[in-house]
Formats: sequence, structure tokens, C-alpha cells
Amino acid sequence: MTDNSRRNAAYAAYVDRVSPMSKTGSSLAKAFAAGGLTCVAGEVLRGLFGLIPSVTDEQAAVFASTVLVVIAIFLTGLGVYDVIARHGGAGSFLPITGFANAMSSAAMEFRSEGLITGTAVKMFNVVGPVVVNGIVWSSAAGVLVFLVKLIWGAL
Repeated sequence: MTDNSRRNAAYAAYVDRVSPMSKTGSSLAKAFAAGGLTCVAGEVLRGLFGLIPSVTDEQAAVFASTVLVVIAIFLTGLGVYDVIARHGGAGSFLPITGFANAMSSAAMEFRSEGLITGTAVKMFNVVGPVVVNGIVWSSAAGVLVFLVKLIWGAL
């Protein structure tokens, strides 16, 4: 056995010894509960906004999403979202609330560096990859659909 192999084996044994064992079943249940409760809250809000006579169903969905974002940002500011994420795991990273948390926590963390070079830049460090990937992959999907329809129509 070489020195590198022994060192790697010793390190692997150390990692196994000090790493906490995850409880997959309870982690999945907590993630499901956290994500499910967020989705239920969104649906309840959507239903409540839908009770307003002048609000369309599409508008109610937008209003509910907006309220969920505001709540996520508020809970991030209070430090509560971190506790929810610690217990709820992946369920707390639903696209809309998790994204709001990521942006607001980055803004809060770097606010001492100034409005532009701290808050705005760090928020866009989080937003940038999401927007770029959204544009790239939705464009690729659009081109693929166009080509499939073009080929399908030629047959």
C-alpha cells in the first residue's frame, strides 16, 4: 500500500467516524412536510385572493406568489428561515421561497460593503446563474420543439 493509499484510507475512516449519520426517512418526511406546507399556504392564499370579485385566477396566483416571496424575505431577515431550512431540508428550497431566501440572505450578508458593491452585486451573483440557465435551457427547448414540429410536419 502506498503512502497516498494509506492516507486516503485513514482520511476516509476519519470522515466516517466524525460524520453524523443521516436519517433518510425522517429527513424525507421533514422535507415533504416543509415543502407541502409551503405549497398549501400558497394555495390557501390563492384561494383567498380568488374570493375578491375583481381578481382573476391568474392574478390571484401572482398575488399569492408575491406574498410567499415577501414572507420568505421577512423570515430570512428574522433568522427564522434558517431554522426552517435546518429542519425542513430540501423542502424549504421550493423555487419561489428558496430563491427569495437566497437573494435576501446574500443582500443582508454583504450590506456592509455598500448598496451597489455589496447588496446588489451579491444578489445578482445568486440571480445571474438562475437567469442565464433559464434563458439558455428554455431557448434550447424552444429550438428543439421548433425542429421537431418542422420535421414532423415534413413527414
